[in-house]
Amino acid sequence: MKTLLSFLAALSLSAVASAAAPRPPNIVFIFSDDHAYQAISAYGDSRKLLATPHIDRLAQAGVRFDRCLVTNSICGPARATILTGKYSHLNGFPNNSNSRFDGEQVTFPKLLQKAGYQTALVGKWHLGSDPTGFDFWQVLPGQGIYYNPPMIRMGERITEPGYTTDIITDRSIEWLKRRDKTKPFTLMMQHKAPHREWAPALRHLGADQDRVYPEPPTLFDDYANRGPAVAGQDMTLEKTFTDRDAKFVPPAGINEEQLKQWNAYYEPRNAKAKAANLTGKDLVRWRYQRYMHDYLMTVRAVDESVGRMLDYLDQEGLAENTIVIYSSDQGFYLGEHGWFDKRWIFEESVRTPLVVRWPGVTKPGTVNRDLVSNVDFAQTFLAAAGAPAPADMQGHSLVPILRGQKPADWRTAFYYQYYEYPAPHRVRPHYGVVTDRYKLVHFEAVGGPAYWELYDREKDPQELRNVIAEPGYTAAKAQLEKQLAQLRTELKVPAETPAHFYGNQPVTPGAEPAQKKNRKKQP
Repeated sequence: MKTLLSFLAALSLSAVASAAAPRPPNIVFIFSDDHAYQAISAYGDSRKLLATPHIDRLAQAGVRFDRCLVTNSICGPARATILTGKYSHLNGFPNNSNSRFDGEQVTFPKLLQKAGYQTALVGKWHLGSDPTGFDFWQVLPGQGIYYNPPMIRMGERITEPGYTTDIITDRSIEWLKRRDKTKPFTLMMQHKAPHREWAPALRHLGADQDRVYPEPPTLFDDYANRGPAVAGQDMTLEKTFTDRDAKFVPPAGINEEQLKQWNAYYEPRNAKAKAANLTGKDLVRWRYQRYMHDYLMTVRAVDESVGRMLDYLDQEGLAENTIVIYSSDQGFYLGEHGWFDKRWIFEESVRTPLVVRWPGVTKPGTVNRDLVSNVDFAQTFLAAAGAPAPADMQGHSLVPILRGQKPADWRTAFYYQYYEYPAPHRVRPHYGVVTDRYKLVHFEAVGGPAYWELYDREKDPQELRNVIAEPGYTAAKAQLEKQLAQLRTELKVPAETPAHFYGNQPVTPGAEPAQKKNRKKQP
């Protein structure tokens, strides 16, 4: 009898302890591809390009980070950094052209599995190898397409009818419905949109009612006062925009019924543009308007996806114990400097949106301007789950900042490095240090001689003037050089970049590769 009473007492104490222990928070990571912060209304871009009410819901209930910087502004490397908490030179994925992710290495989803989490990944992967560390995964092969996409579900190749953003949302919610509800979960819902070639959902064609979008003040940048790398890139609306970008060619995968609706919208507008026989700045302006319509309409579908996920969490009573994060793999140019794409250390490229809602932790409507990064995400997820992070991860947990308790030793300087060259956009390999005010950039001896640039964002927020040789910046330059050297040492950056980091088309150091032929001029 005494033994039975002791057992019952122990059982009772265990039940009380279990009831008192808080359940670890669920994590929903909503990740888009090439989503510029300028195209999120919560960020307040002066052009007011698009209302994003559902992403704004997160910002209103949580923290909007205004200086979230990426380590390497390109799709696959950003994803590898998020998974591993390491820079490209350590996680082995420096570029999109010849990198393949080593799925054997430690990633935060694997560590969350060990901590008792159920994990899932749905959407864009773009890392070459099959996903590891997930109880369920369904991904797009390679870049993926916008209409009727082939997908790989746990190793099985399938084709999903419909629009890719909607499909990714549907499969994510379906997994939540059938998950093991005894465990906390981590879901990575990763969209293709708004990646090039920016193919909108049929329901959004014309949703902007042929709005004329305000042009950025640098649309016709002449690249004066900067070095040869800026002038030598190949990512302009003037020269690089293709017939598929301009929607003179329909998107891959679209079926006959969908094509009828597609053509009903684009064909009369294309005919009008061709009849106008535009050239010079008029042609660039037309391309900018077409680009803005298509890009922003793909973002509209992503915002709707965020709304559907938030509504589901509310309906199922999950919202109060679920961290929801919205971010992108990097920033993107929306006509600034005449560009689209990313890759640069410059602000529109290196800065990515980051919005975090964590009920009971984040103060609603908070705006944070600290230097944070995608290299911090892995440690943040682990810390939120109460799981230890490996010592070789290179970021810092954002949990204290989310609680409004910024550590006294938080970073004041950030290291950036980009490798891929010359294809696809001839952006010269470069590395540098970013502070609240300055950027010191070293362009490597690939595609031309090595040289340095310095930008003062306080006086030159559009980054139009290299002040490296101006006498008033001698002290700032010396301080930045010291910080850069220290960061490269701390982060274990190789003194010389391995040749294969640049991609499949190696070039002779200091030499200029052959210029691509100009594309067809449309319209």
